Amino acid sequence: MNARGVDYTGKRVTIVGLGKTGLSCVDYFFNKSVKLQVMDTRQQPAGVEQLPSDVPVHTGGLNAEWLVSSDLIVLSPGIALTTPEIQQAIAAGVEVVGDIELFCREAKAPIVAITGSNGKSTVTTLVYEMAKAAGMNVGVGGNIGIPALSLLDKNCELFVLELSSFQLETTYSLTAAAATILNISEDHMNRYHDLADYRQAKLRIYHQAQTLIINHEDRLSYPDNQESGQQLFRFAAQDADYYLAKEADKTYLTTPQKRLLAVDQIKLSGRHNYMNALAAIALAEAANVPEVGIVQALKNFAGLDHRFQTVHEENGVRWVNDSKATNVGSTQAALNGLEVAGRLYLLLGGDGKGADFSELKPLINKTNIFCYCFGQDKQALAALSTQSVIVDTMEQAIQAIRPLLKAGDMVLLSPACASLDQFANFEVRGQEFARLAKQTT
Repeated sequence: MNARGVDYTGKRVTIVGLGKTGLSCVDYFFNKSVKLQVMDTRQQPAGVEQLPSDVPVHTGGLNAEWLVSSDLIVLSPGIALTTPEIQQAIAAGVEVVGDIELFCREAKAPIVAITGSNGKSTVTTLVYEMAKAAGMNVGVGGNIGIPALSLLDKNCELFVLELSSFQLETTYSLTAAAATILNISEDHMNRYHDLADYRQAKLRIYHQAQTLIINHEDRLSYPDNQESGQQLFRFAAQDADYYLAKEADKTYLTTPQKRLLAVDQIKLSGRHNYMNALAAIALAEAANVPEVGIVQALKNFAGLDHRFQTVHEENGVRWVNDSKATNVGSTQAALNGLEVAGRLYLLLGGDGKGADFSELKPLINKTNIFCYCFGQDKQALAALSTQSVIVDTMEQAIQAIRPLLKAGDMVLLSPACASLDQFANFEVRGQEFARLAKQTT
């Protein structure tokens, strides 16, 4: 059971980290008769000007004295539990949670919980669209869109949450109607000891879940132990509960009950997106979303910005923005099964977050693939292929590529890295790629 009706009256609550999520926590506690205080490691954190005037604020670092004297710390996902000041507070007996834990203590409607190294925003949005198309009052949030706490007053029949490993670290009361780990590949290795440590954070999503949706092609997505009463369904291209069935010249998205839809009837394309569609179908069925909504959303959903998105086509050359590929696994997914008639000019680079890039080697060492590497980890990426060019910026890469382009070629931004070394976020990187793609020479 979720921890319902927690009484915070009189508690000293410290919110660590502002921005949209921090402000949602302030709003949540504001009328609960608590002693509220806020801190942020940044000197001028986003949203500080929106705080009520009577809420004490500490900026520019962590105030250890405030932390150890708290009854409850609500920790931003951006701050690791292993941070010394946080560990000191935990040792002093202070409870440390995240905003998702607060949400789970209050949520009355079923929750679909989605995590994974790649594809989670696409699957989260698709499940949301399925429920909405079926006429359900559904809320979507967490690591995508609005903070989860902002959904509590919307009388939702279903919640669909995208959850990061960081958010799961401080979540204890989640009892999802359906939960999935879409896949696991190296990411955030600058925060975790190793891949096993990262995986353990992801596995928390399965605790107390009613139905587990498992990627049968990724053994790391399986639970270490299936809890009593939990149902488990697998998705994969074949040999699974949700799979791709081929008949004559057509391929169908297939459920345990029926062939639901041919892939040429949906707007999503590419093998990785067919896997995303199967996962979404399985999650929606586990949450009792009517089939009419599932089918309608599959036919209408065209994908998200910055996820293998064609942003320009001219003279037979296709420009594809996959800026959301902020880790190696996401770039692998983009390249797997990708067919290009001519040359593929692949833009790689940014902050690799300590990842091992070597798994890209077999995918990029092909006669028609030319890598243009930029940003913080350009040297390490360029070393993967004999057909690599090193530049400082993405703009320089595109300037070098443009005179070489011929009909049938593709320019693909799928960087395998975070963007923060040169851009505000992956969205800005993708927008800049689209702008440069449309520039005339």
